[in-house]
Amino acid sequence: MITRDREPAPSPAPTAAERSVRSTGGEPPTRGRGRRPTSAWRAFAIAALGVLIGLLLDAPGLHKSAFNQPAGWQRTVALDFTGGLQRVSHAVYLDRPRSALKSALGRSHDDRIDTKIDIPIAAPPSPSSAVVGSAASEPSGAPRRAFSPAHPLRLWVAGDSLIVSPGYALLRAIEYSKSIKSTGGVDSQIATGLERPDVFNWFTTIRQELQKLKPSVVVLSFGGNDDKGYMTGLPEGVSVSQFGDEAWAKEYARRVGGVLDLISRGGAYTVWIGLPFTRDPAQTARFERINAVVAQEIAKRPTTAAFIPTDLLLAGSNGGFSQYLMLSSGEMVDARAPDGVHLSEAGGQIVAQKIVEQLYKAFDLTSWRRRSSKVAAPG
Repeated sequence: MITRDREPAPSPAPTAAERSVRSTGGEPPTRGRGRRPTSAWRAFAIAALGVLIGLLLDAPGLHKSAFNQPAGWQRTVALDFTGGLQRVSHAVYLDRPRSALKSALGRSHDDRIDTKIDIPIAAPPSPSSAVVGSAASEPSGAPRRAFSPAHPLRLWVAGDSLIVSPGYALLRAIEYSKSIKSTGGVDSQIATGLERPDVFNWFTTIRQELQKLKPSVVVLSFGGNDDKGYMTGLPEGVSVSQFGDEAWAKEYARRVGGVLDLISRGGAYTVWIGLPFTRDPAQTARFERINAVVAQEIAKRPTTAAFIPTDLLLAGSNGGFSQYLMLSSGEMVDARAPDGVHLSEAGGQIVAQKIVEQLYKAFDLTSWRRRSSKVAAPG
């Protein structure tokens, strides 16, 4: 008996879609399994969850940014919203990654809202004090403190962005000095000042740096961001609403005087760089108001601080703002940055030279040379 393989059952006729795919060389579609597109609500929910997690991760920074806003209803709303975010973020531990990253970068203070102004009680005015005008404060007739290579003057430079150019020019000027040494370099914190300790607390920073660096002289530049009427860290019962008025001047003087006393009690002398004329006359007027307050406070402390005015020092032949200045050598230099506020490298060198001159007036930085020559001379 002959057996034959059973013929396979005929395949079902291809559908029109399969015939179309085969003719183009593609893969046939799977029957009955159409792709389900992600629904719009699910995509929206995923996106919203991502945004919420991002907000919670950044909650401490957002809350500080809200706190730093000018007074008004927008600030109130932002504080309420970000305050709630911060509380939730802390409760679910989502603020920890940001805190760890800031700590690793050495910027753990970034998210801290610190408005405490920890300064000494104002010192009584000195009987010999006189208001400083356009000249640096003169040291008193008391014996000058002496420095030498064995015991050099330790210099710390700090302030807002206006300190950058004169600060680095000063470090270059003393680079080869045997009796003056830099400690801490140039500590510049952009967009900071004495009005807003919540943005950056210079009162706390100065106290800490005095203890750590133990400088003999502190060179400061503040005020470029203080020409506003909004202050934080005000004493109880004190309110300031307008820049330059009596309440503002009194509180700003308290802060300037407090910084000066903090530095002097830390054993250091202050050299305060005044604000320059700017291209904007209105800004110049505000800067001059700040200069007046600072100069008056320094005048009360003639033995512990000096004021270096830069307005007239960098003024042009017209007595006001000038982009270019003629040096005593006859050389014309571009003394100002393009923004009409900051100083160029050449402008910084002009100010640095005045600071060096003041250091030599206030301290004995050269007598060690005479002592060295006597020791070296044959008997």
